[in-house]
Amino acid sequence: MSHLFWLSDDAWKKIEPHLPRGKPGKPRVDDRVVISGILHVLKVGCRWRDVPAAYGPPTTIYNRYHRWSRRGIWQRIFEKMAADGPVPDELSIDSTHVKAHRSAQGSKGGRGRKRLARRVVEERAKSMLWPMIKADPSPSH
Repeated sequence: MSHLFWLSDDAWKKIEPHLPRGKPGKPRVDDRVVISGILHVLKVGCRWRDVPAAYGPPTTIYNRYHRWSRRGIWQRIFEKMAADGPVPDELSIDSTHVKAHRSAQGSKGGRGRKRLARRVVEERAKSMLWPMIKADPSPSH
């Protein structure tokens, strides 16, 4: 099962302190296994129900991802971990994804005129620059 994604010991040591603790109710399934399963689904792009059995039940994987998303836990983990690392001057995020039928390549038909180059340049970019704000690691006054 070498095709499965598992968090390294180093990555787990960085993530673990930011996980929620002390929630009442039934004890959670092993966080490291479930988070590895979530990352596997996001990395591979498979359906939640197709997650390999080594990560646990698919409903557990999906429910943990969905509930933590609603509660903003993933965002908080990302912000805290990003604040600990070096801050780049700028980041570029591009999420362009286009599906087309195999016969959708250029052929006769379609629009008769090409778009003006000026209009193409003026259009909004498909990616954006994202300035990062570093959290001050020193305690407040």
